Amino acid sequence: MLRRLSPLQPDSFEFTPANLEWARAQMTKYPEGRQQSAVIPVLWRAQEQEGWLTRPAIEYCAKLLDMAYIRVLEVATFYFMFQLQPVGTVAHIQICGTTTCMICGSGELIAVCKEKIAPQPHMLSEDGKFSWEEVECLAACANAPMAQIGKDYYEDLTPEKLAQLIDAMAAGKVPVPGPQDGRFSSEPAEDQSALTNLVPAQEQNNASVALALDLKDTLKRIDGSEVPVLTPWLRKPEGAADDRSGNNIQSEDEPRPAEGQPVDETGVTEQEAAVKPAAEPEADAPAGSSDAEPIGRQPVKLEAPREGSADDLKRISGVGPVLEELLHSLGIYHFDQISNWDDEEIAWVDENLEGFKGRVSRDEWVRQAREFVKESDGKTS
Repeated sequence: MLRRLSPLQPDSFEFTPANLEWARAQMTKYPEGRQQSAVIPVLWRAQEQEGWLTRPAIEYCAKLLDMAYIRVLEVATFYFMFQLQPVGTVAHIQICGTTTCMICGSGELIAVCKEKIAPQPHMLSEDGKFSWEEVECLAACANAPMAQIGKDYYEDLTPEKLAQLIDAMAAGKVPVPGPQDGRFSSEPAEDQSALTNLVPAQEQNNASVALALDLKDTLKRIDGSEVPVLTPWLRKPEGAADDRSGNNIQSEDEPRPAEGQPVDETGVTEQEAAVKPAAEPEADAPAGSSDAEPIGRQPVKLEAPREGSADDLKRISGVGPVLEELLHSLGIYHFDQISNWDDEEIAWVDENLEGFKGRVSRDEWVRQAREFVKESDGKTS
């Protein structure tokens, strides 16, 4: 499959200080002069920070590792783990379409993605939350058909179960990864006659699923300022109804049942219950904060763009489609809103741009916005 860089690219990229420290630590694992061996983890960290792998990020990593740009580009375009265009803010779904999964129904899973997300691969859904693609073998043939969503495998899928997973994630829930039909791992689905002690009595999940539940970062993007936790955009939307139709989903405000007890009359057990999303913060509190003092002051936000038309915030250097969508979610639609921010408001927005913290100050958004306002005033005078 031909893999090319997106024609839409931000102007720049650089690691956050914490991510740069992390990347340099990876480079020390290899002998002097062999730092290029760290190219895959360094590229992955860049993708974790931005959500996808941009051309400026590839060039930045090449310079950091003292490699020719084309060498790093070769790595980025070879592996499906690297996304070369913007992806959904909640999840990018990779459907395995190789022989075993194809025989077991991957085509029907792709049809679900076309219906619920977008008609073409790598196209964002209308709300910007999801994207999808078909990929080559992901080596989970015994649990076909399957998909990789974020960092984890979701196996033994049916069209109905995939649709439920997408609905759950859209509602702010993080479904438990692994087999979706009740299997522990990859043992025979029925009539098992060998290795019957495969499932230890004391373990609810296989090692891969248990680690995913422990880390709670299935869909997380890492900005380097914190240990992996659930992303703030996975909080349950206000007024969203509980939905356990996907079997593997648990509402954030429900207590976990005692081990071995069903969640409800449908028989959904703790093994099938989902990881809780991060708690909703208090109003006007910085996203991701708990009892910490709020940083800065939230700017006045708009419920919708004036006259139904938002300014093209992507004209600001460093703002791409994902950042623009994030700004819209904060009620920021126009250059004159940004141009009037004072130091307290800049600090608040810098803190609340999850995955892009510090961008307002770093890229001088206020100065740029004032120039666009002045340009607009000149045209109308």
